[in-house]
Amino acid sequence: MRLNNKVAVITGAGSGFGEGMAKRFAQEGAKVVVADINVEGGKRVVEAIRKAGGTAVFQKADVTRDAQVKAMVGAAMKRWGRLDIVVNNAGFTHRNQPMTSVAEKEFDRIFAVNVKAIFLAARHAVPIMKKQGGGVILNTASTAGVRPRPGLTWYNASKGAAITATRSMAVELAPDKIRVVAINPVVSATGMLSQFLGKDTPEIRAKFVATIPMGRMSTPKDIANTALFLCSDEAEFLTGICVEVDGGRCI
Repeated sequence: MRLNNKVAVITGAGSGFGEGMAKRFAQEGAKVVVADINVEGGKRVVEAIRKAGGTAVFQKADVTRDAQVKAMVGAAMKRWGRLDIVVNNAGFTHRNQPMTSVAEKEFDRIFAVNVKAIFLAARHAVPIMKKQGGGVILNTASTAGVRPRPGLTWYNASKGAAITATRSMAVELAPDKIRVVAINPVVSATGMLSQFLGKDTPEIRAKFVATIPMGRMSTPKDIANTALFLCSDEAEFLTGICVEVDGGRCI
């Protein structure tokens, strides 16, 4: 198994990409802390993992709150005594609209979930990983941070910040054998799709899919398989990279 006995904390793991990663990591032998603000979704994912023979626990966490992030990391340490992988996957966006129409409260929430959460996770996870002699931090960024388009300006900006943070963290933490990497997914038919598109209709979906050379949106499986590789020992010499999982959209 590629993650045998590794301990992973995955945020936003109660649905979408996070759920896909939690299940895939567990299949490959990881012990997973399924962290989510959505209790029902998180517990459902834990139950599915356990039924499939994997190991997981649920931890409720608002990733914008320092105390809750500390408790999230502490759940892994209390249960298994180590922390090998942190996936900062929880995300938030505003509806596709002109940049000046976005409310200040929405802007603050976007940057808190998409950027501040990475800072908070690092505060609590990095000291543990340094003491252990290494680890992996994976940030879910977005093609929006690489190839931004009108209508999602502040979401785009937050994902650009996540990409820059990934690269800077990677350089700073490399001497401690802590790898920091990112995935840039193209849009998927998950929870935030209608926000990204503004209005979710077959015609609008088709128009967007036409911009993806491989002719479809991403899936949680696409993201999970890439995350699995990046967090495994097979990628031990990769750090600071941001992988577009996008069917060619960013080319």
